[in-house]
Amino acid sequence: MSGQTVLEDIIEKTIHTVGQSREQIFEISEKSRQEYVSLQKELLEIRLKVTRVIENTDKTELYAKYARNRLAEVSKNFEEYSTKEVQAVYEQANNYQVELAVLRHEELQLRERRDTIERRIVDLGDTVERAEQLAGQMSVVFNFLAQDLKNVGEVIQSAKEKQAFGLKIIEAQEAERKRLSREIHDGPAQMMANVMLRSELIERIHKEEGIDEALKEIRSLKEMVRSSLAEVRRIIYDLRPMALDDLGLMPTLSKYLKNFEEHHQVIVSFAALGKEQRLPQEFEVAMFRLVQEGVQNACKHAEPTQIQVKIEFQKTKVILVIKDNGKGFDPSTVKEGSFGLMGMKERVNMLKGDLNIQSHLNVGTTLLIQIPLMTDES
Repeated sequence: MSGQTVLEDIIEKTIHTVGQSREQIFEISEKSRQEYVSLQKELLEIRLKVTRVIENTDKTELYAKYARNRLAEVSKNFEEYSTKEVQAVYEQANNYQVELAVLRHEELQLRERRDTIERRIVDLGDTVERAEQLAGQMSVVFNFLAQDLKNVGEVIQSAKEKQAFGLKIIEAQEAERKRLSREIHDGPAQMMANVMLRSELIERIHKEEGIDEALKEIRSLKEMVRSSLAEVRRIIYDLRPMALDDLGLMPTLSKYLKNFEEHHQVIVSFAALGKEQRLPQEFEVAMFRLVQEGVQNACKHAEPTQIQVKIEFQKTKVILVIKDNGKGFDPSTVKEGSFGLMGMKERVNMLKGDLNIQSHLNVGTTLLIQIPLMTDES
């Protein structure tokens, strides 16, 4: 067995081991999250029980006090009451005392269980957070070991730049996955968990508080589901707009930029020149992402009040211009955090196109992208 074969075998085993460890950490995270949700549900039920027990205890204390006073009165005027009457008053007072003791014991147990669950929920929250961080770090290691960086090596000459750029790609991918995971967890997943909890309470509310309160809870539940559905659609749209496949590049970009303008409070103008045509799916997706990254980079770094986007279709190429009136920068200076532009350059290179950047401080930035249309020769 050659040295290269041995090395490849070692790398393969290492990747497999890291992958297994990552999956185990993910399982721990998911089990902890499931227990977290289950305990939240139990905690809600226990809090309701504690409230009811306290109400019953207060009522029983009043009844017990009345029974004791009645017993004291009978004892004081013992001769005026029959044996059965005395016995009945005594038994009633004793029964209330026993019931009161049982209620107080139940309340104590419920409070102890409530406190235990609250502490466990805090511990589980810490466990889930640590597991997510560790899983993210393991994913970076796994992807770095498994990913083929040969194409990147052809573009980046020095080994140091190749490693830094490769790691930036992986870190950006993992950051996006983590952001998406957090959006789903904090948005739709959390709303669905709340829907489950509240839906189980509707029947109880109907029994205890009547149909009007139950209907009010149902209306609130419908609004929560509607909000959750809107959030899911937004996440899906951010991943890949479905309109891109159905309507094409121009209508999808128009809708995206309009939403972008409303969300970021910046004026965005969009113009399409030339004869629009449907392009290969990969080409349209790439063009959409270039516009998306261009306007997001402008808003994030340049703080503009206006952004202009123009696409011109010519016979042999497509020209894309993204211009902002932000604070600008020196294009000859490699800035920390300019990974967005680097990613756009790589995407343009994949399309065999050309990216030109013109920027002046306190004036703005213009991105000029020219991409050749697909031909039989290509």
